[in-house]
Amino acid sequence: MNASDTAIDSVLRISIGRHVSAAASDYVREKIVPVLDNGFGPVLGARIRLTGHPDPAVARPIVAQANVDTNGRGVRVQVAAATTREAVDLLAARLKTRMERLSRHRAALRDGRRGLRGHEWRHGDGSRIWLTSVPRESDQREVVRRKSYALIDETCDEAIFDMELMDYEFHLFTESGSGVDSVMYRTADAEYLLAQVNPHPESVIRGAITYTISGSAAPTLDIGAAVDRLELTGWPFVFFCDRDSNRGSVLYHRYDGDYGLITPPTR
Repeated sequence: MNASDTAIDSVLRISIGRHVSAAASDYVREKIVPVLDNGFGPVLGARIRLTGHPDPAVARPIVAQANVDTNGRGVRVQVAAATTREAVDLLAARLKTRMERLSRHRAALRDGRRGLRGHEWRHGDGSRIWLTSVPRESDQREVVRRKSYALIDETCDEAIFDMELMDYEFHLFTESGSGVDSVMYRTADAEYLLAQVNPHPESVIRGAITYTISGSAAPTLDIGAAVDRLELTGWPFVFFCDRDSNRGSVLYHRYDGDYGLITPPTR
């Protein structure tokens, strides 16, 4: 192990859950340390988490997630696979791709050029399969994760950049031109779509990336009604205006079969 490997290993935190191979930690270090030590910028912290599902009917029971702080900018990757080694291999490859793109984006901005556009972030990702939730009866599902944070005021280009860098299926934010709670996501055709609590397309700041603005207002729902809508539609998430807070919120299917909820704090 060289000096730089030692430096990376000192900030690398690995969490191995149940139903994951006992040798996973060593294999994570073997595959992930070279990616982080590839000159993409100072790595201030890195957390790798592997979890497994005990149900033999689940086709891809191993979920691997990486959260990396590279010089103050977060990078997140999440994959699922049939085996521990396959999951770690996929994670390392996808993390390397994300780190390379972030490095090119930073270099372009330093040189006074435009950064990467949406299709450049997605290039090579066409074969990626989004994580699907573990099958479970709807009456057995619970909202087990509630996350509340102040929504960032940003343009749609910035929202897409954050969404791709963090490997999200959607990104909840406040669109800076209209000041409206909004969600950016990719459609089944891999196109970007912006939905807003109250659409104001004339005020939305247009940039370099092509996207469509939905003309429909988000439905006003309480949490129970949002759960019903999520189950009825079969969508991976539902964007809605919370009846109590009057703010844009997202209810989504977690990989473990339960629900997650993202809400901004009340103003």
